[in-house]
Amino acid sequence: MVHHGGVASDTGTTAPDTAGTPDGADNAGGGPAAPGRPATKTVRDMMLSMAVIMAGVLVLFLVQPFENPGGRAVPTVDFQVEANTAARAAPYRLLVPEPLPEGWRPTSARYDRDGEYGATWRLNLTDEDEQYAALAQADGPAEPFVAWLTEEARATGESRTVGSREWAVHAGDKYHALVSLAGPGSPDAPVTVLTGTVSPDRLAELAAALVPHRPPAA
Repeated sequence: MVHHGGVASDTGTTAPDTAGTPDGADNAGGGPAAPGRPATKTVRDMMLSMAVIMAGVLVLFLVQPFENPGGRAVPTVDFQVEANTAARAAPYRLLVPEPLPEGWRPTSARYDRDGEYGATWRLNLTDEDEQYAALAQADGPAEPFVAWLTEEARATGESRTVGSREWAVHAGDKYHALVSLAGPGSPDAPVTVLTGTVSPDRLAELAAALVPHRPPAA
């Protein structure tokens, strides 16, 4: 068996000393350089690059603000432009909370004229404790719309009169809700819902702030 490093083998011959041979140079026997060294260096460089990238991703993850359980900062939006468009297109009188009760801020707004539950207006809100609420109107069947929006919150049999509207109180495992059904000939949407993770009392504050939205003249 031959021992490397210039030590005599048990056959009496001497192995060439290649310990000092630089990468890429011919060895003492005139053959090609020892294979594997450039590949090893490339793999090492790739691993170092990946480590730098992962470190950068970790830093971004750690400094990202977390304001809600979903892990994403919830922005405040100006819903006026969307409300203007919706008020002109909706087949009912669009409602908005103006001014917003103290502590609430809008986070998103959308109007879908061909939604699953008819022409649908929705405004999402959050309060200072990051609790959620939504105002929604639709001109489709009320029962499936309310069940979907409130995640099966059930009518309690209680009702509240806020302003000129009568609201049925719903309670569920996740959301509470106030539901108002418009009578025949009313300019309001057939169904208007206020729902969220807050109490019916907080939802009633939003109900008291609802007014018809009047877009500026075109």
